[in-house]
Amino acid sequence: MGSAKGERDKPAGWDVARPRRSSPVAGVDMAGFQVPGPLVGGLRVVPHPAVMLILEFGAGSSTVADDAGRRHRGSLVAGPGFGSGGGVRAWGEHVECVQVRLSPVVAGTVLGAWPADLAGSPVSLDDLWGGEASRIREQLGELPSWGARFAFTDTLLARRLEARSLMDPAVAWAWKRIVVGRGRVRIDRLATELGWSRKRLWSRFHAHIGIPPKAAAKLVRFDHAVHRLVAGVGAAQVAADGGYCDQSHLHRDVMAFTGTTPAAVLSEPFLTVDDRAWPTAQRPPDTG
Repeated sequence: MGSAKGERDKPAGWDVARPRRSSPVAGVDMAGFQVPGPLVGGLRVVPHPAVMLILEFGAGSSTVADDAGRRHRGSLVAGPGFGSGGGVRAWGEHVECVQVRLSPVVAGTVLGAWPADLAGSPVSLDDLWGGEASRIREQLGELPSWGARFAFTDTLLARRLEARSLMDPAVAWAWKRIVVGRGRVRIDRLATELGWSRKRLWSRFHAHIGIPPKAAAKLVRFDHAVHRLVAGVGAAQVAADGGYCDQSHLHRDVMAFTGTTPAAVLSEPFLTVDDRAWPTAQRPPDTG
């Protein structure tokens, strides 16, 4: 399985592939995964500020159990922050998939459902796209290489994007400000710059992005912080640079999002793989 440099990466026992070029579709990033054996003990899903689209193919299959105990199999979609609380686990054997991270700004247009419609739980792609989901699985399975699968996925997403209207540009602007500011933004200032009330910004943002603006900023800030921790930066420095009141504040945020401590989260397999699959994970995708 080739990476962007044509080399073989096997973090946490997985084969990981990256496209050689950025997606031509703004707000889209993707990676290919092949898990040759079982996910022993299950994989804790660490939340991320993007909509996750899993396109499975091949003979294997994965199962995701959400924090309510519901189980979801096969290709699925989950909204921003999915996995918050640390109670979401995934497992499977001989899993092959293309995972797409969609900026919430383009996700509703591409998926045909706004992130708010996902209601915090994963949604089966069969339920969302009907028979097209099965055809996508078959077509991906017939393609001979990761490069061909990435090209197929880019074409699929571009076609769906062109067929639908885009989201509210003011909400897209607010999301991009939060991302560029790495979550360190004042929501009341965003509302003032838009000429909106805080209530209007909350309502419009939540309807399109799937979470309120303050929660979005908190999620983006956590994502940047946890990747700096994994990169070896000390917790005190991460807290100071990330706008946390102190190290205890950072500790509480990491516990809230992952269900474990900053020291323990560094060994999570999801994050071990993350830096290979998403080398720009420290800066969540925006509209480009």
